[in-house]
Amino acid sequence: MVVLDLQIPEPSGVEVTAQVLASEPSSRVLILSASGEQDDVLAAVKAGATGYLVKSASREELLAAVRRVAAGDSVFTPGLAALVLGEFRRMNEPAMPPGERLTDRETEILKMVAKGLSYKQIAERLVLSHRTVQNHVQNTLRKLQMHNRVELTRYVIEQGLDDDEE
Repeated sequence: MVVLDLQIPEPSGVEVTAQVLASEPSSRVLILSASGEQDDVLAAVKAGATGYLVKSASREELLAAVRRVAAGDSVFTPGLAALVLGEFRRMNEPAMPPGERLTDRETEILKMVAKGLSYKQIAERLVLSHRTVQNHVQNTLRKLQMHNRVELTRYVIEQGLDDDEE
């Protein structure tokens, strides 16, 4: 059982996690870090950490997490578990159901949503009704299996769609 901080001098906590598990696969690693950033959490989990707590966790939470991770459970600070599960679901699901593509109009509206424009602003720009814009956004959310504008914006950035000039 190893309790490890991510922000240690080289090699990083992620590298140490991977090395420990490569040399002793039955080991359990609990990350205790000041960072609750998505990239840090996901990097630790991908390296094999079975737990991740932020340093603001209480003494009782830390002791309980050590016991649970040592017993083989996965333990995450509340909020981070949903992030990890959501990311792994996203990685294991196709971006769109087979046979469905975004229309050119949906893509155009998606880019505007990612730029922070409101439905009303998009409607005015494209000379559409507010309701039509909402429908396009809802169709896009469904096709991409996402739930909100934040996820759509992340998708636009990840796909490089935000590089286009108007």
